[in-house]
Amino acid sequence: MIAIAFPILVQSLLNNALSFVDTLMIGQLGEAAIAAVSLANQMFFLIALLFFGVASGTSIFLSQYWGAKDDRYIRKIMALSLVFVTFSASVFALVSLLVPEAVMHIFTREAQVVSGGVSYLKIVAISYIFSAITQIFSTALRVTGHAKTPLKIALLALSLNAVGNYLLIFGIGPFPVLGIAGAALATTLSRLVEVVLLLIVVYRKHPHLAIRDREAFRWPRPFIRHVVPTSLPVLFNEVAWALGIITYEIAYSRIGIDAIAAVNITENIGNLFFVALQGLSNATLIMIGIKIGEHDYPLARRWSWRFVLVAVTVGAVMGGFELFFAPFFAGMFKIGAELRATVGRLLTVNAMILPFRAFNLIVIVGILRAGGDTRFSMFAEMFGVWGIGVPLAFIGVLFLNLPIVPLYILVAMEEVFKLLIGLGRLKSGKWLNDLTVHAHEV
Repeated sequence: MIAIAFPILVQSLLNNALSFVDTLMIGQLGEAAIAAVSLANQMFFLIALLFFGVASGTSIFLSQYWGAKDDRYIRKIMALSLVFVTFSASVFALVSLLVPEAVMHIFTREAQVVSGGVSYLKIVAISYIFSAITQIFSTALRVTGHAKTPLKIALLALSLNAVGNYLLIFGIGPFPVLGIAGAALATTLSRLVEVVLLLIVVYRKHPHLAIRDREAFRWPRPFIRHVVPTSLPVLFNEVAWALGIITYEIAYSRIGIDAIAAVNITENIGNLFFVALQGLSNATLIMIGIKIGEHDYPLARRWSWRFVLVAVTVGAVMGGFELFFAPFFAGMFKIGAELRATVGRLLTVNAMILPFRAFNLIVIVGILRAGGDTRFSMFAEMFGVWGIGVPLAFIGVLFLNLPIVPLYILVAMEEVFKLLIGLGRLKSGKWLNDLTVHAHEV
């Protein structure tokens, strides 16, 4: 568990730390700049969740086929995933390049915020394609026991990003002062470096993952019918969840720029304490998936409960750390005293619900997906967001006129609902499905 989870944890921590530093640097330009980049990044947030959904669906099959030692199907799954994410990324990139104003107008009509967001989108759009390819190959390396490789490459890329941000946002030395555009350029260049290095390593050292001929792209109908019904709910799940989070941003924006800035700062800080659970959920999916592929079902069931216990414990500990360090992190931002106090209260709420989020992440993203129970995990996530969270968000902002802190608490009720139905599914044992038993048929 540690061998798989720790490199993913460190990489997630680096990603979130960089996002935190980005926000901190951009925050020096003012609250409107924070809001502009935050809202512009909702486009990448949506496409990144789509990548994560495809990668999660890929992980389900890769882990089980890796347990069954079936390299042929591993490459077929990877080829199918790469085609899908690259095409999707290209569509999102074109939208961001051609109609960035329309994208920004979804969230706000504030001229200053829209202008900053447009300059960011026009530069960062092409990086969506780099991130798409990176996600699939990184996932495959983790499943096959090489989690340190994408971590090392990501460390280099993120370091380049951080340095690039500093040089290009503020115009250090011979570099021009580019502000928000500088942050976008640094992000794009670092993602290009990351994908190039990753491809070099895979094709030189991991031949079982390297796609070298057309065979991997031959997908007969039985293969598609085998893969799509399990993978598609994962994709719908992630996209629906991402759209829900974007919808929350729209609800928060009705309160004002300060509310958007407060939530963005809170999420950036809160994610620093959430990363351990992201690594743990990946380890859960991979380890339980491999045991199912090896047909050791009793051990897979026992491990599922162990992962739940570990996750809730880690969630409680991280929540405690977040409560303790919240004032320190909030004080690092160049914002007004009132906004800083709001961030502190939001971080307290975020910390209190972290054990609930931990349970839901491990069950929905880890255990249920490892067992191929993707339809139920989709139902749990989508109904939690769209049946509970989104309606409560707009009731709170449109009818109750709630300020941001009580509204944030109201939206968090979705986590309680997901915990209840996830626990019931876990107890039933219906989540465990061996997807490799039909491999010889496709």
